[in-house]
Amino acid sequence: APVLTRTLTPADTAYVIFTSGTTGRPKGVMISHRAIINLISWRQTVFPLTDGDRVLQKTSIGFDVSVPEFFWPLTVGATIRLTRPGGEKDPHYLTDILHTEPIGFVELVPTIAHAMLDTGLDLSRSHLRHLALGGEAFPTTLATTLTATNNNTGTGTGTTVQIWNTYGPTEAAVETTGHHLNPTTATTTDTDTDTDAYGTSVPIGQPITNTTTHVLDPWLRPVPVGITGELYLGGTQLADGYINRPDLTATRFIATTAGQRLYRTGDLVRWNTDGQLDYLGRTDDQVKIRGYRIE
Repeated sequence: APVLTRTLTPADTAYVIFTSGTTGRPKGVMISHRAIINLISWRQTVFPLTDGDRVLQKTSIGFDVSVPEFFWPLTVGATIRLTRPGGEKDPHYLTDILHTEPIGFVELVPTIAHAMLDTGLDLSRSHLRHLALGGEAFPTTLATTLTATNNNTGTGTGTTVQIWNTYGPTEAAVETTGHHLNPTTATTTDTDTDTDAYGTSVPIGQPITNTTTHVLDPWLRPVPVGITGELYLGGTQLADGYINRPDLTATRFIATTAGQRLYRTGDLVRWNTDGQLDYLGRTDDQVKIRGYRIE
């Protein structure tokens, strides 16, 4: 085969991840090097790793979360701890790893986190410094139960685990917003006083670095605080579109009159009074089951 000599640029496609389609035809989402580097840079700022840290890699390479699980630790010389095949579905196995090994960071789907709590997960027995929940709505009941184990009285490092709710579609390089919970009381780090202020799920938070979030009505006009609208995303992490699907790309990735390129997520949200985004549901019939997107 001929040797490739073309110089790669940050704008070139780094990977293509296929996600479900409404007609049964999967959609290949093209993500650039620039987009994934922006995500890794944000993660390293919020969840700083050192060369002595371990990250639990438990996501199939068919899902976008696997990309930062592999490449983020490598950028700082940290260690990737691979799970056994099928281990990502076994709450007993995952709980045992967190209780017995020095894992510094893991990202879990809320459904799996709930199952791990049922099998005895105790954050105070772990070596975790950072725990991210993502892939589906994060119920406040789960947040309360999870943080009740985060009390520094176990056999772990004695460091309180920092818990985040993260949000992002495949079309925007894994994560585009984040919300930091009070790690011991499940309250927001802003001005809310208890979990009742969250409603039924934890806020998805604020945009990460070089990302913009827009809550718009059907005519693409911004809606006031507290009013439900559709979430549109902009910025560095947007996908280049769907591979070989220019018609679908034009439908989901739009240009505003101000010249912005935005991705229409189909997610219903609202700004709360703390400047955080609350996730409220979908504009269509798409659902997520254990992080799997089904349309």
